[in-house]
Amino acid sequence: MKTIILFYNSIGKDKRGLIWTSWSDNHKINRKFNHDKFSLSKKNVLRGLHYDTKSWKLISCVFGKFFFVVVNFNKKSKSYLKVKTWTLDHRVNKSILIPPYHANGHLCLSDHCVFHYKMSYQGRYPDVKDQVSIKWNDKRLKVKWPISKKKLILSKRDI
Repeated sequence: MKTIILFYNSIGKDKRGLIWTSWSDNHKINRKFNHDKFSLSKKNVLRGLHYDTKSWKLISCVFGKFFFVVVNFNKKSKSYLKVKTWTLDHRVNKSILIPPYHANGHLCLSDHCVFHYKMSYQGRYPDVKDQVSIKWNDKRLKVKWPISKKKLILSKRDI
């Protein structure tokens, strides 16, 4: 199975706030996660598009709201260069599982947002030198980012 899966996580809310489970064996997906990462971004920060050839990533919005983009870069796939987008928000609590060869990027829409991804891979961690970076505005993809190009905040890697 090498497809994107969208999970709607159960969420509990009361006067104290929110509680949810981002992953459990109840999802019936045979995946051992061995690495977690978080990024904290301010409004208008765009991170990505990046991918590697061996990592599965379970993406969640821990706080705030971001626009999330996934692109299939598996040349053997029928959906090669196919773009999918979602808006992720901690109050709605969706998680998205993306397979290897799928680039992902996100744009922070709220004042601040916390992006979380659980990674599953074999062998050593595919760090920056093992990843592929695609320009956020690659003309082949035609991603409709919900922001003016002038307002974007990018790293040198993503320019």
